[in-house]
Amino acid sequence: MALSISAVVLLAIIVFLLVKKSGLKAGHAVVCTLLGFYLASSSVAPTINELTTNVAGMIGGIKF
Repeated sequence: MALSISAVVLLAIIVFLLVKKSGLKAGHAVVCTLLGFYLASSSVAPTINELTTNVAGMIGGIKF
């Protein structure tokens, strides 16, 4: 669960920076957010969740 919360915060920061610095319009950010909510309630959600968990596990397993 902590991974989900930190991922949401990270994505929110990225969207905020894109709106402020890269010229992403607020309307586009809202559409992307709505797409995320609709994807979360779709049948694709478990696949996306598994993919995200696996990628986070791979990143966490990298030894420097």
